[in-house]
Amino acid sequence: MNSPRFTRRALAAASIAAGLCAALPLSAVAQSGESPKLLRLVVPFPAGGTADVLPRVLAEKMRDAYPAGIVVENRTGAGGNIGGEFVARADADGSTLLVSPPGPIAINHHLYKTMPFDPTKWVPVTVVATVPNVLGVSNRVPANNLAEFIAYLKANPDKVTYASQGNGSTSHLTANLFMQITGTRMVHIPYRGTAPALTDLVGGQVDVFFDNIASSAQYHQSKRIKVLAVADERRSKALPEVPTFAELKLPDMQAVTFFSVVAPAGTPEAVAVQIQKHFAAAMALPDVREKFAAQGAEPGGQTPKQTGAFIKAESDKWARVIKSANVTLE
Repeated sequence: MNSPRFTRRALAAASIAAGLCAALPLSAVAQSGESPKLLRLVVPFPAGGTADVLPRVLAEKMRDAYPAGIVVENRTGAGGNIGGEFVARADADGSTLLVSPPGPIAINHHLYKTMPFDPTKWVPVTVVATVPNVLGVSNRVPANNLAEFIAYLKANPDKVTYASQGNGSTSHLTANLFMQITGTRMVHIPYRGTAPALTDLVGGQVDVFFDNIASSAQYHQSKRIKVLAVADERRSKALPEVPTFAELKLPDMQAVTFFSVVAPAGTPEAVAVQIQKHFAAAMALPDVREKFAAQGAEPGGQTPKQTGAFIKAESDKWARVIKSANVTLE
């Protein structure tokens, strides 16, 4: 599988550039293009998780740019497709946006036989943030580093269980990417979200979970699970002592959960560009960056063009994993 490292480096560089461009006060950006309409940010997953927290942090900082107001709505179900469909059918004027992890933006159309909308028609706006996934294992697993873990898997094919947030979720696909790269086999135990999967990982009812770092870091730090590697090209500030897969000779084992803003098909490019400026200005604020860091998230802010290229690269990567693992959803 081709390594996504070039894409990640380009994304990081674009994020720095976006932050520099957006360093002026948010009110100054607002004055250059205030929106006369209420802005509706649709999050297609439940309240409380990272997908919900990040847009709410940004919405609070963008209110000057939207005097009519900003609301964050949770429209959940079908792996994000219910919220995605709602936005896809909205007016293409920039007043209703999808703020989401990759499912309804870049992955679901490779998983579902039929879709209620066409994700390839989204108008990209910006990347909100990226959060690296990590390999977490139960304390009952007799391995304290990646080499020992891979050796244990090869000695026990189809005996080790791995949790996921559900069929077709990022954690499910990341585990399949890992098995493809390492030539190992594990048994999938799908859960309905991160919380129950982590609970059973901590309790030893399941052996492995490829979770995002924001959820797992505290359990590693309290020694209730073992995080063996970070699936990103650089170490995370949240767990600086944990090596990356690239450091451990698995450079293709990279998997980040990204959160992006997209608009309905037909939204004018100029509208997308103006919206991106508001998001980038908010992401450049020091207190916003601190709140993102608490979620293990690296702020984005990329232009619509850069965002479109990043989404396509991620979609292509996961399409290969899905096809190889023969993962499908009804």
